Amino acid sequence: MKKTNRTAPKHIFVIGGVMSGVGKGITVSSIARILTSRGFAVTAVKIDPYVNVDAGTMNPTEHGEVFVLNDGMECDQDMGNYERFLNRDLTSANYMTTGSVYLSVINRERNLGYDGKFVSVVPYIPMEVIDRINNAAKVNKAEIVITEIGGTAGEYENLLFLEAVKMLKVEHPNDVVVVLVSFLPLLDNDNELKTKPTQHAVRALNAAGLHPDIIVARAGMPIDEKRKEKLAFHCSVPKENVIAAQNAETVYDVPILFEKDGISDSILGKLGLKPRRKDLVEWRAFVAKIRASKKPVHIGIVGKYFATGSYVLADSYISVIEAVKHAAFHQKHKPIIEWIDAEEFDPAKKEKARENLKKLGEYDGIIVPGGFGSRGVEGIIAAIEYARENKIPYLGLCYGMQLAMVEYARHVLGLSGAHTTEIEKKTPHPVIDVMPEQKKNLEESNYGATMRLGAYPAVLLKGSIAERAYKKEKISERHRHRYEVNPEYVEKLKKGGIVFSGVSPDRVLMEIAELPTKVHPFFLGTQFHPELQSRPLGPHPLFMAFIKAAIARSGEKEK
Repeated sequence: MKKTNRTAPKHIFVIGGVMSGVGKGITVSSIARILTSRGFAVTAVKIDPYVNVDAGTMNPTEHGEVFVLNDGMECDQDMGNYERFLNRDLTSANYMTTGSVYLSVINRERNLGYDGKFVSVVPYIPMEVIDRINNAAKVNKAEIVITEIGGTAGEYENLLFLEAVKMLKVEHPNDVVVVLVSFLPLLDNDNELKTKPTQHAVRALNAAGLHPDIIVARAGMPIDEKRKEKLAFHCSVPKENVIAAQNAETVYDVPILFEKDGISDSILGKLGLKPRRKDLVEWRAFVAKIRASKKPVHIGIVGKYFATGSYVLADSYISVIEAVKHAAFHQKHKPIIEWIDAEEFDPAKKEKARENLKKLGEYDGIIVPGGFGSRGVEGIIAAIEYARENKIPYLGLCYGMQLAMVEYARHVLGLSGAHTTEIEKKTPHPVIDVMPEQKKNLEESNYGATMRLGAYPAVLLKGSIAERAYKKEKISERHRHRYEVNPEYVEKLKKGGIVFSGVSPDRVLMEIAELPTKVHPFFLGTQFHPELQSRPLGPHPLFMAFIKAAIARSGEKEK
């Protein structure tokens, strides 16, 4: 077997046990934040075990938000957590799926990249995985690479990724640490946290040829010393390497809780690295702001990707939620976020819809996030109209901007039947239309990675809400869409009162639309997704401006 190349970086692999959604992404993000604070250059990689080449074609109610990187990669929402905790941009080198790995190997074989060899699944698929992880280290100039392997130990889908870990660990035993994030269930309050499922998860990992160096024990309550001792004994892990991970008030508390249990000392000791500084000062200051934020600001998010069976899936809009939190906490307010199903405002429901719309007056601010398709659209338009007419601060993101232009065209400009051609192809007034270069993709049903994706520049109008928020005239923001404001309607919208305060450098594409503050306290929409670049240590300027307006409305309501 061909040996993997010796690499300078150290490796930490985070694997799940017992159940999905156990917190691997936050564990990776927290370890990354901690090791960065200790002076190491760190990057994070996500491996998803599905056959999709990327996350772009997946339904948000099934998989959660699609996160977009600067280079246009459509990836898992955990990449958003990595960026927020690391406080830096990542690239497509930091993300892979089973589909993308197999596609690379097959394409290489077709191009005689293996010199006519018999290309077997093992070792060539794991070797491709290792090459990609090492490339992520190189691209990001990282000393330590933290790689999250999707799914749980014992699943068929991630066996080849575990094989890659095993190959690295066998070749470089002092350079690899395996972290198992497992769940300790509690049957009822009179019982005890159960360690047996984690014991089984460790055995499943053993069956793949791996053993955890560290166990992060997730639970709904604090983990006592007795449970740590049981896990240490039955799982053959030193007690000091059993890290308690009980539910925290916010995800931003997790790095502090991990360090309380000494996770960085355990990791650095295993990797043979000498400890450097110990500095979580900025992070602790942000968490202190969260604690100090008592006064509420009520934000309603009107969307349609909430329901999954009988449950509410907040993950569909996780970056929007976190961006609201960042901005609110930095202004010492506690965000109270409520989900509002757009179909509640569907005009077809008549009186019921009108009654539901009145409830929007209870909020300090309204957000309409991104989305696709026709479901709930008329309800969203009705909600936008209510927010505009009743001077409720409004922030429209991508689809939220597009439908704001449709609403304005219908109810202010008097363009009856105005719509987006995404929903109504034969609309008499296609205020929002597909980009010309996208028409061929749609005609050929070519949907994967074909939208306007990634970071694009924009120029801001001096003196506008947007320019005052950003405090600069040139910006770069991330996009994910096919449709734009139709150039044929730009002048009509302008004459009717819309201010296009952000445009592409060639002035063809409308990036930000707003109403003057003399007309509305805050009514602004973006064709891009500003939420994707909001960070705990650096909240996004537009969300800061929106929350400021919402706080002002909250104060007026109290008078």
